Amino acid sequence: MPRILSLRLRALALIVGAIVLLAGTELGRAQGTSITVFAASDLGPAFTQIVAQFEKTTGTGVTLVLGSTGMLTQQIRHGAPADVFFAADDSFINQLAVEHLTVRETTALYARGRIVTVTLKERRMPVASLAALADSSIRRVAIANPQHAPYGRAARQALQAAGVWDAVEPKLVFGENVQQAAQFVRSGSADAGIVARSVADTPELQWTLVDQKLHTPLNQVAVVLARSTQQMTSAAFIVFVNGVHGAAVMRQFGFVLHDN
Repeated sequence: MPRILSLRLRALALIVGAIVLLAGTELGRAQGTSITVFAASDLGPAFTQIVAQFEKTTGTGVTLVLGSTGMLTQQIRHGAPADVFFAADDSFINQLAVEHLTVRETTALYARGRIVTVTLKERRMPVASLAALADSSIRRVAIANPQHAPYGRAARQALQAAGVWDAVEPKLVFGENVQQAAQFVRSGSADAGIVARSVADTPELQWTLVDQKLHTPLNQVAVVLARSTQQMTSAAFIVFVNGVHGAAVMRQFGFVLHDN
C-alpha cells in the first residue's frame, strides 16, 4: 500500500485544485455538488471538523456515514451509494480493489491509528498496562468486535501478545464499532476498554497508549469508489484530509500521519 498519494491522485489534486478549490465556495454552490463519505468510526471526532472545513472551503456538501470498516465494506459491496471510503485497515480496501469496486489510482494512506486503554476519570488509578485488565476489580472490558472492526482486532492481538488474553477474554463485551466500545466505558457498562486513541479524548475518560509493537499496524487507507459520479470531488476530499488543514486536525486526535 502506498505511503504517499499516488502520482495519479496528485494529478487529480492539481485539476481539482484549479477547478474547485481555487474557484472557491461559489462554484460548489452553483453546481450543487455533494459527496457521501463512508468512514471508519474512529474518524468521527476528527472528520466532524475536517468535513466542516472542506465544505466551507469548496462549497461542496458532505454526508458523513460512520461505522466499523467491515460493516461499511459490506454495504459498499451491496451497492451503498458512497463516493469515497476511509477505512481503518488497508486489507478491506485491497478486497474491494480485487472486486473492481475502487478507483485504484486514488488509493492513499492517510494515517496510522493507535489503540489505548481507557477507564472513567473517576477511577482513581488508570489502567496503565494491558496486564492490569486481568485484575479482579475490572469485571468487563469493552472492545470493538474483532470480526469486522480493525481496532477490535488490534485490541485482541495486543492482549494475546501481552500474554493476558486468556484472563481477559471472559470479561470482554463487544461494541459494533470503536465508538460504541468507548460509550460502554463512558456509561459504566464496562469498567475499562481498549479503543482508538482518536475517540478517547472526552471529559469522562482517561487513557494510556498501548505499545504499537503488540499489534499489526493500523494502516488507514482511503479510496474513491468506482460507482461514484463525483470522482474528482471525492479525490479532492482525500487530498484535503492529507493536506495542511486536515493533517492538523488528524494530529490533534492522535493519528500518526503518512509522512511521519
